Amino acid sequence: MTSTRRNFVKTMGAGAAGLAIGTAAGSAASCASPAVSGKEKDGQILFIGDNIALADTQYGKVKGYQLRGIFYFLGIPYGADTSGPNRFMLPQKPKPWTDVFPAVWWGNSAPQIMEKRYANVYQSFADHWNYDDVSEDCLRLNVFTPAINDGKKRPVMVWLHGGGFVNGNGIEQDGYNGENLARKGDIVFVSVNHRLGPLGFTNLSGVGGEKFAASGNVGMLDLVAALEWVRDNIANFGGDPGNVTIMGQSGGGAKVTTLTAMPSAKGLIHKAVVLSGAGTRSGEKEYSEKLGAYVLKEAGLKATEIDKLQAIPWLDYINLANRAAAKLAQESDPGPSGMRRGFNPVVDGFYLPQHPYYPEPSPVAADVPMMICSTMNELAPSRTDATLEKVTLDEVKEKIKLRAGFGPGFGDKSGEVVDAYAKVFPDKKPVEIWSMISGNRQGVVALADAKSKQQAPVYVAWFCWQPPLFDGRMRAFHCSDICFWYYNTDLMLTHTGGGARPGKLSEKMSGALLQFMRTGNPDNGGLPAWTKYSTEKGEVMVLDDVPELKNDPDREARKALPVV
Repeated sequence: MTSTRRNFVKTMGAGAAGLAIGTAAGSAASCASPAVSGKEKDGQILFIGDNIALADTQYGKVKGYQLRGIFYFLGIPYGADTSGPNRFMLPQKPKPWTDVFPAVWWGNSAPQIMEKRYANVYQSFADHWNYDDVSEDCLRLNVFTPAINDGKKRPVMVWLHGGGFVNGNGIEQDGYNGENLARKGDIVFVSVNHRLGPLGFTNLSGVGGEKFAASGNVGMLDLVAALEWVRDNIANFGGDPGNVTIMGQSGGGAKVTTLTAMPSAKGLIHKAVVLSGAGTRSGEKEYSEKLGAYVLKEAGLKATEIDKLQAIPWLDYINLANRAAAKLAQESDPGPSGMRRGFNPVVDGFYLPQHPYYPEPSPVAADVPMMICSTMNELAPSRTDATLEKVTLDEVKEKIKLRAGFGPGFGDKSGEVVDAYAKVFPDKKPVEIWSMISGNRQGVVALADAKSKQQAPVYVAWFCWQPPLFDGRMRAFHCSDICFWYYNTDLMLTHTGGGARPGKLSEKMSGALLQFMRTGNPDNGGLPAWTKYSTEKGEVMVLDDVPELKNDPDREARKALPVV
């Protein structure tokens, strides 16, 4: 399935925050392009040719291009095609190539439901989705770097996209582009595609035995394989394999916490950043194995015929797996709050020995510093419905009984929860109280409390900047902070409006992120003095036009929330 990759044209032609025009490309032997100024800005900014952007990998040479002084290498294979006999299996190494691989276009998105992806026009406008071909040959990554083959060791950022464990890709939003951060911080930026949903997380080990032992976690093991690729190859792209930061948002944030609990990822990760995805738990083994049995039953197959699942067209398989998941959900007890259901990583006792940070933090990444951030509002109920700006507190109490944000509602506790938030934040409108209750601060604090028990520090932020879009009703919503961290506020215009105001905050936030990548401490990166988090004080950097370090500003309000 194909849709226009609008981002490619936009990236080629449009300016972005902090862009500096690059000089003409040098030879492949030592390619570094310092920024230039003055009349040279009117010169050529895109360079592509036989000897302009050549780099070696352990599987063969790759050829990219140079744009505004930054080298782009897109769609590089880090694993083999996952279709057919490789479906549900551990990621395999890509087959080496002898010709030069053309790394000039994005890799395939992982199989996922694409039908009506753009049906919600406001959602499509706001997040400016970028999708292209979708196939099981999706183990690809992108590299953005200021220089290649120069022997310099730059910090490496590895971006893990959101979309739960079901949707998304490494360049889904314009704000995921790594060019600006690579230039500003002299770092190497990597983004990754990997298996998702039923093809990445169907646990067939209960019905298929040892052959399918990894099947419940292959989507995460793909990411481990990508990190191994970074370890083995990134030096050729100017990066330091000994200084790798992983960062993800929403489902990508949960991927970060999961990776930090996987023994196979130990030593591949040196810093971690979690945005709006403070996943402390993963799926339960018993439930995931039962779901695998339901999938086999839905396919009309016996255990001896399980291999036939590998031959079903991927879309048909996703649909039948989703039907199986729906049936199991109807026939099962909902389980405790916070328990993950459906297709996601599973605590299988081997690849993922325990829940990442519940009830105790995994020791695997005890020495890895962490930054955690969520947005003030996460959801903006009135963005496209102005009438909700007039909602009353009593109406909010009714609305959050059954559903609150990304989780279940609060039932009979709804009134108590709303009253607690209204008391702590008397200046907020009822619709803002509604969105704050639907936020993710409770999960952030739970993760920070767990991580703070370990030797490496944890730093917490709360993104509260309000964009001037949709008549001010967009608020600090889910995803809105990403482009600030990545210095892309003038690239992700539909999240910021562009201009000097978001750019000033982005200058500070991206500086703090770069400082964290270098040292494991975001302090002295551009924001006010930022001390590490402690359970006692709950130190949090409140990110707004005037950033400020505060001590747990919503603690009293959160006390009314049920324990997760």
